[in-house]
Amino acid sequence: GRARLSHSDPRGWDGRVGPEEEVEEEGWHGLYPGHIRTSPLQKALLAAGSAVVALCDPYRHDMVAVLGETTGCLALPNLRDKMRHHPEGYRILQERPRICLSTLDMSRLRELPDGSLGREYVRFLEDNKVSPDTRMPPKFVDDEELAYVIQRYREVHDLMHTLLGMPTNMLGEVVVKWFEAVQTGLPMCVLGAAFGPVRLSARKLQVLATELVPWAIRSGLNASCVLNVYYEQRWEQPVESLREEIGIFPPP
Repeated sequence: GRARLSHSDPRGWDGRVGPEEEVEEEGWHGLYPGHIRTSPLQKALLAAGSAVVALCDPYRHDMVAVLGETTGCLALPNLRDKMRHHPEGYRILQERPRICLSTLDMSRLRELPDGSLGREYVRFLEDNKVSPDTRMPPKFVDDEELAYVIQRYREVHDLMHTLLGMPTNMLGEVVVKWFEAVQTGLPMCVLGAAFGPVRLSARKLQVLATELVPWAIRSGLNASCVLNVYYEQRWEQPVESLREEIGIFPPP
């Protein structure tokens, strides 16, 4: 029942296997394309350095990514197990879907009715001028299946913004991080939720503390695991219906 590849299986995220000779010619010897082997000490140094940089500049997505990979040794297996024991999550682990421009039919999503997940997701991307292709591939996760789990988490992050109704400014990112911290237990999310508010104004801090954080925490605790939703097969579903199904309370 484990959707895992052997160390010698040169399979990409799409599940395709290339010629063995080609892999050897490229010098690829990791657990998956792009994997970099690191010792526990190296991971600790990477975690410390990336945490400092990310706290100084929360928009350094490369450092946030490294922090997530080097500190997720307990949270990622827990998320993987939740997916394994859920029918939809297990299918995701088996099929390895990707959310990127090469897999999305953006024209079709734009034509979906207002209020549907697909239409609102595209609206979020366009309004905030973001692209699903900006998510970095994992490098420092020493398990092929767990590497996919953190990749999947990164690729559904914008969908969390869509479902929670939060923009990509600092206030919106902090709210999403509170929800994700409760949902995933990833230390990177916890740090972002705890230290992100230091850059907010007093007025925004008041709104955050009195309304948004309590709502995000309650929703995170009440919701089922957000990685167990096959979003690619839910584009036509109304956002409100999906929120209710997952257990996310309506935004305040």
